[in-house]
Amino acid sequence: MPDDSLNVLNDLIAKAKTAGADAADAIIADGESTSVTYRLGELEQLEHSEGGDVGLRVLVGKKQAIVSSSDRSSEALSELVDRAVAMAKTVPDDELLGLADPDQLATDLPDVDMCDPEDISTETLIEAARTCEDYARAIKGVTNSEGAQANWGRSRVAIAASNGFQRAYESTGGSFSASVLAGDVESGMETDYEYTSAVYARDFKSPEEVGRTAGERAVRKLGAHKVKSGKFPVVFESRAARGLISHFLGAINGSAVARGTTFLKDSMDTAVFSDAIKIIEDPHRSRGMRSKPCDAEGLANKSRHLIDNGVLTTWVLDLRSARKLGLAPTGHASRGPSSPPSPSVTNVNLVAGEQSPEQLIGDIESGLYVTDAFGQGVNGVTGDYSRGVSGFWIENGELAYPVNEITIASNLKDMFLAMTAANDLELSRGIDSPTVRVDGMSIAGS
Repeated sequence: MPDDSLNVLNDLIAKAKTAGADAADAIIADGESTSVTYRLGELEQLEHSEGGDVGLRVLVGKKQAIVSSSDRSSEALSELVDRAVAMAKTVPDDELLGLADPDQLATDLPDVDMCDPEDISTETLIEAARTCEDYARAIKGVTNSEGAQANWGRSRVAIAASNGFQRAYESTGGSFSASVLAGDVESGMETDYEYTSAVYARDFKSPEEVGRTAGERAVRKLGAHKVKSGKFPVVFESRAARGLISHFLGAINGSAVARGTTFLKDSMDTAVFSDAIKIIEDPHRSRGMRSKPCDAEGLANKSRHLIDNGVLTTWVLDLRSARKLGLAPTGHASRGPSSPPSPSVTNVNLVAGEQSPEQLIGDIESGLYVTDAFGQGVNGVTGDYSRGVSGFWIENGELAYPVNEITIASNLKDMFLAMTAANDLELSRGIDSPTVRVDGMSIAGS
């Protein structure tokens, strides 16, 4: 299959050049997946999908166009070429366009082990979803269910370009999850969830653990109420802390930096986190959820410290954003059949600190422990941060009682500088963080 796909792409590129393109690249993305939903003890949904697309990008001088199709007949592909070249001739010039030079292409691609040779049967997925929900509903206090899901998929991608870049690979991945409700209408209801995801089936957490954790998380939130307003230390559970890392990654994305639409645009080589914080990226992590041996433009990628002892060391750049900034590309391009390359990270994590979460909380007289954050109240241009949250109130170094209907606010610049990391890092999502503490945040409650 990989060789067949590359042959199709190389033929497509040759036709594009014959039709008037100065350069071209193309991608085929095929995939199949099965998804199961189990709710209230019954199989609610079973879906299996298969499909794929081919995308062609042509460059005529400094103009480009991208066309994609799910039809791979010779007639459809010939029409794809004609449409792409005709479209490219009509759009404005973009001086930043261009494929990588041949000498920029990666030549030594590591094995990142991102494909499980075995598939998960539909029967196994059904049993996993059933078990997830059964164990979640068995927790005392759980009164309803939003369902449990199990899914598994396999994808095949081939990319080729007129500069000599060729790559074909296969990957797998899936997840188990459960979401349930606790309580009742009279006394109040709460919901929570748990999930596990992995590239290899054997790396999943057990469905029993996923379901049990989902139920326990929902029940422990019962009896939540508001708290007083003021400035307090805020501790983000690892699940919630991942959002803070995502905000940071958005702020160093080369496209945002090139447009000047990020609060970190003038922060290169300066301390943007406390000096104890390190954030690393590892695109070659074995079985990593976002691992890849090179980027989508054929450039080498590598492990690096995005933050080293608090200092910002790099932007996340593809070729176009690097040219705009007058910098070398960093091997961060990603793309799909219907879109041009754009900057994107691979596996990123905040490095674990030395204290346990209990120690991180231990000296807090009054504060907030955040388990979930809601809404989109983050301004990427200014760094202003304001989000609804729920979690637990901290009193005398202990989690005292559940709380909700709270808004926390600050600025990400201040939050990053005030951040302390715990030691409970788990590499499981692609973007990962341990529990973190941020002192001096504003809390709006009752």
